[in-house]
This record gives sequence, structure tokens and C-alpha cells, in this order.
Amino acid sequence: MVAVVLPFEFHEPYLPFAFAMLLAVFTYTLHRTQHVMYWFQDPSNLSETYFALTWGAAVLLTWLVDHTFLLAVVPTLFMAWGDGVTGVVRNFMYRKRTKAWEGSLAMLLVCIPVGALMGLAGVGAGIAATLVERWEKVDDNISIPLVSLGLLIPAFVLNLTVPIL
Repeated sequence: MVAVVLPFEFHEPYLPFAFAMLLAVFTYTLHRTQHVMYWFQDPSNLSETYFALTWGAAVLLTWLVDHTFLLAVVPTLFMAWGDGVTGVVRNFMYRKRTKAWEGSLAMLLVCIPVGALMGLAGVGAGIAATLVERWEKVDDNISIPLVSLGLLIPAFVLNLTVPIL
């Protein structure tokens, strides 16, 4: 929800960036001290820490590009909502942590309308985000926002991000 309200409640990137970094430090500290909160943290990875870091970096970077947060919101929602739904589908179908095409399809069904907020370039970024979510070499909390931003920033600069919804 923070990503959704960001463009409406904040007019500069510094406070959201600072809070993202504080959240990253907090979640990392929980791992280092072996006091993870099992309801959202997996002791075997730093996914939530990576998410906070990439979200904060996206907020700061996109502010420098367009002085709004719209470019940061879409990749964040790909990660939060799109990848989140893969976990729901995975848990429903397999009851264990695994990559599955059913989860990827569910993510795609979320990412296409979210991406449409940024036009066809956003839809393409949503498709790309879904594809990199399946790649296990890099944590998807890093790859999804980076690939999405890598596509959306040039599209924005070239004025190709006209909303289609």
C-alpha cells in the first residue's frame, strides 16, 4: 500500500528512501541476530531486505528521472503484488516453496494491468518481470525491479509511457 500512496503523499524522495533503508537495516539485523519474524521472513534468504533496498533505490532513482514516483510504483507493484500472487498460488497448489508455471501465469495476470498504467512499455515491463521471476540465479526481489526499471526509464524518456487503462 505504501507504493500506491507514495505519489499522492510525498513530494520528495528523501523520507521514503530513508524509511526503506531503515527497513532494510532492520530486516537484515533480524537475520544477523537470528531473530527473524517467521510470519514474513525466511531464515534462508534476505528477500525482504533486498526488496526494501531495491524499493528505496527505485524511489530515489525515478525521482531523479521524472520528479514523480510513478516510475517507482509500477515495478514495486510487480514485485509486491505480482510476485506475491505467485506465492499464494504456489502454497495453494504445492504447499512448498517452488517455481511453477501456474504461479507465473498468475503473476502475469497481475502485472499486465499494473503495467498498463505506464502504457505498452509498462505491459512489456510486466511481461519481462514475470519472465525474470522464474530465473533462480538472482533473487527476484532484485531482478524484477531492476529489469522493470531498465525498460521503463528509457521508455519514459522517449515518451512511450502513455497509460492504456
